[in-house]
This record gives sequence, structure tokens and C-alpha cells, in this order.
Amino acid sequence: MMGRIESVFAKKGKTAFIGFAVAGDPDKETSVRIAKALIDGGTDILEFGVPFSDPVADGPTIQRADDRALAAGTTPNTIFEIVREVRAYSEVPIVFLTYYNTIYRRGVDKFYREAHEAGVDGILVADMPVEESGEVVAIAKKYGIDPIFLVTQTTSAERMDGIVKHARGYLYLVAVLGVTGARKTVSPEALALLRRVREHTNLPLAPGFGISTPEQVAIWRRAGADGVIVGSAIVNIVERHLDDIPAMENALRLYVGGMRHAAEK
Repeated sequence: MMGRIESVFAKKGKTAFIGFAVAGDPDKETSVRIAKALIDGGTDILEFGVPFSDPVADGPTIQRADDRALAAGTTPNTIFEIVREVRAYSEVPIVFLTYYNTIYRRGVDKFYREAHEAGVDGILVADMPVEESGEVVAIAKKYGIDPIFLVTQTTSAERMDGIVKHARGYLYLVAVLGVTGARKTVSPEALALLRRVREHTNLPLAPGFGISTPEQVAIWRRAGADGVIVGSAIVNIVERHLDDIPAMENALRLYVGGMRHAAEK
């Protein structure tokens, strides 16, 4: 049977919109409302960042969101509760972006089992090299969870072959050299990365890092990206509306709607 992530990319004629929010930011209840607003706006795949004290791949916007979530007392238990609430609301695929220490501390098998039971479809471990991923990939397969990997502009052809051998769901293309955060342009190097990775795999390719505008989405759509991942721009909206949750929800729905429109033109 086709999984939820695979089903999204099987739909022809559009580029999937993958929306990111930090689970538990700014608190559990609001985090669920944020997720529902993203889904209502048209998010095809929902990516939850698992808050971590030292998120080395993330820029200041997402670091502040992690801090808010941790200050609110967010734990893995909280995150699985959030996923269960969102899963009861929608069949949209749910992906975790996390760091290995969180998984290791809980126990790899336990973490993946609980993620599966809550309704998680894919997990990306941002600081896990493919060369050290054997145990995690095997356990992910055991529980029917897609192991998602990052590919960057500095990834060698040899290493890319190793990544695509283990990856499922889609590949997350890091479109910039650096950490997460909204940028104003799409570089020629980023588009070249898309073309280069396409030579190695038929997996769906979804660029992230730095994407924030409909114009950028349109560039990636025309270049042949299967999806686009937007995080910091969404978390910025959350941060700007912390004192007015209904306004936050409305702004998120409108933003995602505009981005989805650019993905379908």
C-alpha cells in the first residue's frame, strides 16, 4: 500500500508544499492550532521540528522557537501528544526534523515505535551522517517510517550514492551554504544541486533553507523540484503574532495559500 508521503508526490502537475513548525512552540495547545492552520492553508506535508537545546543546522529564528518550546516544558511525550491530535484532524503526512541525541536518549527503537504509533510518516535526523545511520535506517524500516536525508552543495557524488541507497520518502536539498533562515534569492548553485542530485536518484527532491516567497517557489517549480520546504518564514509569522493567536492562524493560512498557488501555476 502506498504511504502518505509517497501519495503526495504521486500527484502530478504540482510541487508539494512542505510547511515546518517547531513542535511545542510557543506551547502545546498553540502548536496544535498552528499545525491545523498550516493544513487548512494547503500544506501537503507537515514537518515538525523537535525542539533541541543546540540545533546546529538552524538559524536564529528557529533557535528562538526551540527555546520557547523548551521553556514551555515540551518533551518527546508532549510532541507525540501533539502529533496524535494533528493526526486525528488530518491525514496529511507528518515528518520530524530532529537531532540524534533526542532519539538516543529515549532509545532508538522506542522513539521510532512511539513515532509510528502517533502517526509520524518520516524522520530526518539532521546531525546523523549516512555512514553512521545503519541502526536508525533499519529501525525506521521496521516501523514503516521513511528515513529522510539532507544533501548539500558540498556532498560528493560518492557520498550521494550512499545517501540515496538508504533514503526513502524524499531527499531534503539544502539550498544554501549555512543555517536555516529566509533569503531573498535562489542561487544558481542551488539550482545546479537539484540537477546534480536528479542524476543519482528518482526519489522526490525538495529544497529547503532560505525559501520564503512565492517567486522562489515558482523558480523551484520551473526547475523541476518535487516539493519545497519552508520553515523560518512560517516560524517568523508565529513569532510576530504570539500575543494574538487567531491573527496568527489567519496569517499562516493566507501565507501558505499564497505559496501553494505559486507551486501550482
